[in-house]
Amino acid sequence: MITFDTEIRVWYVDTDQMGIVHHSNYIKYYEEARSAFMRHIGVSYADMEESGVLMPILKVESEYKRPAKYDDLLTVRLIIKEVPTARFTGEYEIYNTSGELLNRGLTVLGFLNKTTMRPCRAPQWFVDLLLKNGLKSDK
Repeated sequence: MITFDTEIRVWYVDTDQMGIVHHSNYIKYYEEARSAFMRHIGVSYADMEESGVLMPILKVESEYKRPAKYDDLLTVRLIIKEVPTARFTGEYEIYNTSGELLNRGLTVLGFLNKTTMRPCRAPQWFVDLLLKNGLKSDK
């Protein structure tokens, strides 16, 4: 299992009239955590696309526990529990500076061949990066 934390400051534009983060923004926070994690292990979405592989979202779940507010500093934790094959699953926990759990989420991304637009397996070099960074293989 890999866990990776990144911090996000809530912008005014992310809030509703009550100053509370609009529910749709949590999905953006998940994306930022995945992007930051990928940069942390030495790859980006742009690198993945240049290699000929796209990663579309197949599923999103989000459970709201407590509200986040304008200017809060949030810790978004990405949890990766399994080596990806044709799908990449990330779980998320979002905390405020008091350590309160505000949100839990899940995303499932697929791997798609950019030329054929058909599903494909995760590139081996990507799997190798995950294994190098602490993910354990079931094999």
